Amino acid sequence: MDIYIFGQQIINGLTLGSVYGLIAVGYTMVYGIIGMINFAHGDIYMVSAYISAITLAVISFFGIQSVPFALLTTLIVTMAITGLYGWSIERTVYRPLTGTTRLAPLITAIGVSLVLQNYVQLAQGPNVQGVPILISGSFRLGDDENFIQIRLMNLIIIGVSVAAMAILTWMIHGTSLGRQCRAVQQDRKMATILGINSARIVSMVFVIGSVMAAIAGVLVTLSYGSFDFYVGFIIGLKAFSAAVLGGIGSLPGAMLGGLLLGVLESIFAGFVNSDYKDVFAFSVLVLVLIFKPSGLLGRPAVEKV
Repeated sequence: MDIYIFGQQIINGLTLGSVYGLIAVGYTMVYGIIGMINFAHGDIYMVSAYISAITLAVISFFGIQSVPFALLTTLIVTMAITGLYGWSIERTVYRPLTGTTRLAPLITAIGVSLVLQNYVQLAQGPNVQGVPILISGSFRLGDDENFIQIRLMNLIIIGVSVAAMAILTWMIHGTSLGRQCRAVQQDRKMATILGINSARIVSMVFVIGSVMAAIAGVLVTLSYGSFDFYVGFIIGLKAFSAAVLGGIGSLPGAMLGGLLLGVLESIFAGFVNSDYKDVFAFSVLVLVLIFKPSGLLGRPAVEKV
């Protein structure tokens, strides 16, 4: 095994896994609070990619040349609008289903996913969209023949992902909102009796998950430069797999599952066959669920009586 190829795949895997982890947070938070799998979450990521491209186009239209300003503005605007999407979907689609069967929100989530895909396809067209690469620097570790190339964008994706997860962890464990989220997660009825506005907490969870997906959308768009209205489907399934792999309902598990899935997928693509990397990724998930159904950091579900 060539150590340089292995190292390159590790870097690629950590970059990809960071994106999976950010999106997986949305799945795991919604499931942890209301026990629902939001299959429209991947398409929220897709919407954020389009919002980031439109924001960059508007900034360019006004002749602003500052790259740091463009990146920061794009990130803030995309997070705000995507968070609004998440809030609107929860209020108009999922909240009316409160108290219904567990199957109803699941089927509705699939419907919301299709609505978002077709809405973007009609609004922006079916063709692949693109943005200019704003950050293109890289450096090498090794000599002229054998080296590991690390793109500056790789470091930005990993760094921003770690920072976002650190801020989210602090918010969940160190703020009043976080304590209310954990209370609703443990027992929603009791939290409501104690004066916590459970409906508002559920809305905030959708907003937070959407904001994390927006960060991933901006980073991937700036890194690869192209996307289409269907881009959220596969990456949404991968992120959901990462959430289950790490332990659905566990924030550290979501990030760990994302990183692990990204690294394993990259190593398989680099040393075996890139055509079957998706098959390998889902095979890993199946094996983990067979031997540890609750995931790597998840806890077995306990029925309340």
